[in-house]
Amino acid sequence: MNAPLPAPLDVRLMNVTATVLFMAVAVAVLWACGGWLLRHPAFAVGRIAVQGDLVHTSAMSLRANVAPQLVGNFFTLDLQEARRAFEQVPWVRQAEVRRDFPSGLRVQLQEHDVVAHWGVEGSGMLVNSHGEVFEADADDLEADNLPRLVGPPERSAELLRMQRRLALALAPLGSPIDTLELTPHGGWRVLLDSGAALELGGGDEATLLERVRRLTATLPRVAQEQGGRSVAALEYADLRHASGYALRLHGVTTVMSAEAAQQAARAARSGARPAQPRRAVQNN
Repeated sequence: MNAPLPAPLDVRLMNVTATVLFMAVAVAVLWACGGWLLRHPAFAVGRIAVQGDLVHTSAMSLRANVAPQLVGNFFTLDLQEARRAFEQVPWVRQAEVRRDFPSGLRVQLQEHDVVAHWGVEGSGMLVNSHGEVFEADADDLEADNLPRLVGPPERSAELLRMQRRLALALAPLGSPIDTLELTPHGGWRVLLDSGAALELGGGDEATLLERVRRLTATLPRVAQEQGGRSVAALEYADLRHASGYALRLHGVTTVMSAEAAQQAARAARSGARPAQPRRAVQNN
């Protein structure tokens, strides 16, 4: 049996050309259909479902503010750009955006949990529970008894952590922290809600807390010895002295030596009468 003869060259060229043309037409048709589908109004983003525990903003206002910034439809929308658009809305800390076929988006939001004011009064900056600084309308706060933190923004988490530790250490004074400041030179300052100011100085966290505990342990006895006053009479305390601390009460200014502070602390624990402060600078 004879093998079939190969097709002539011109026939083979015609077959190849027809195949190429057919594939090109098919690709063009698919491209046109795909483009038509992508532009079809049925796939335009028309529904945004917002989820999350929202306190300071509403889902309706979120959709109204963010929708004009969304570019593309269900298929072409950049989800990362959409996420950033939602996270630019005040009070929104984190957003997760997913497609919801055929023309919707599903957005899971987390709001900032504000725990403190940031910077000078009127700055409009706040601090969340993660120690992150953000900008929002403070008028939306349900309570305005939050402390104020002042310092370099890159150290906001450290400031919040220190405020929480100092709040516990200063609790015996009976007045919460109004303002905690970290100065450009690395010194710490505290303003209590009562108006009393405390200069803590520099140092690590353990050193600062030890200075504060020395004050809170001895101040009740020192104040009592100065005309029967209480810790509420405190106006100012300078804890930067290596040998003790200086303080000003209403009508009295004293310097407490380290030895006297230790004696007062022991007396406070035992109930004994402590030694008098080494030097009275002023006594009105």
